[in-house]
Amino acid sequence: MKELDIEKKLPHPSKVIKINDPADRFIENFDAFEYSKKALESFTKAMKYIAEYQYKKSFFLKRYYDMLGFRPSDIKKYSDIEKIPFVFVNGFKERDLLTLKQSEIVLELKSSGTSGKTSKICLDLSSLLRVRRMSFKIFNALGCVDMNNSYHYICFTYDPNVAGDVGTAWTDKLLTSFTKEGGSIYYAFKWNETKKEFYFDVEGCINILKEYEEKKLPVRLIGFPAFALKTTEEYKKKFGRYPVLNPSSFVITGGGWKTLQDEAIDKRIYRKILADNLSIPVENVRDLFGMVEHGVAYVDCKLGNFHIPIYGKVIARDPISFKNLGYNKKGLLQFMTPYLSSYPSFSLLSSDWGIVKEGCDCGIKGPVLEILGRAGIKKLKGCAITAAEMLK
Repeated sequence: MKELDIEKKLPHPSKVIKINDPADRFIENFDAFEYSKKALESFTKAMKYIAEYQYKKSFFLKRYYDMLGFRPSDIKKYSDIEKIPFVFVNGFKERDLLTLKQSEIVLELKSSGTSGKTSKICLDLSSLLRVRRMSFKIFNALGCVDMNNSYHYICFTYDPNVAGDVGTAWTDKLLTSFTKEGGSIYYAFKWNETKKEFYFDVEGCINILKEYEEKKLPVRLIGFPAFALKTTEEYKKKFGRYPVLNPSSFVITGGGWKTLQDEAIDKRIYRKILADNLSIPVENVRDLFGMVEHGVAYVDCKLGNFHIPIYGKVIARDPISFKNLGYNKKGLLQFMTPYLSSYPSFSLLSSDWGIVKEGCDCGIKGPVLEILGRAGIKKLKGCAITAAEMLK
């Protein structure tokens, strides 16, 4: 198991990465939403490089591409990228499809699904540096980075000192680095050594939130949204009112809003409720969509829409013909990214329904993504559902 200690040895994600190949060059030289001709050309070169690199290294990809008659050298222009064969997400649950030698992997991240089959991603050093840098640039472009001020964190996720390789633990640890050092971090999911399981420490969350409120400290709540809302409700039960946080406080949720009945609440309604419960501006409540196998962060703008950065390409495909449906039509979502040199999920067909839309009124360039839920008769369960068990 590759633990999160590797993070202590790496430069801060705000630091420029060394450029060794087209993937490094693309991520370093272009801002997150710079949808220029040069950026798309660089994206194409980076995708071609990654496809060629993994074709040479991966026994699976070579056989797969050869069977389909695809060659990475066929990628000549941006529109050719959608020809790259995808791998269905379940393939990564069923098989170990590692591209590089295990000795070259510095971090392995897993989902915490409840079906007994976890998803994972294996990162070599180059891929890890890229994904960290890429994430910083995405959140910075959306106004979620503040390296001038320290914040105190409540993370509604697994304590990374115990969870080790759980993807959500790594993500939230990364998010806490997007503000100036000096603040405290409180992890809400504690480990019960006797029962050998995590539990939601709601009482601890309430007490630490009260402390932050009294000292008027800027706070950031991060992680599964159900727990953030639960904490505010339990706070009111205990103190007779909701907390009033420093107005610069922020909420960044991820994992989807699920109740115990596996029902979702409308995100815009949720944002307003949580903002009101914390007495912070609604534009300071953001949501994050991501997949452990993919690694690109799709983050809300101030208006609450998931923006697609240039570091990822999303295609809505017909579930029968797999035709690219273009904009504004519901399809199975395919995710593509050129940062990943160690695992063949750089062209991934998910089990999620969604719509790719042309733009957003917030003024940020590029398409936006609407997630419509999981496809299939039997719903696939992931980290959010697993965590929700602790709310019972």
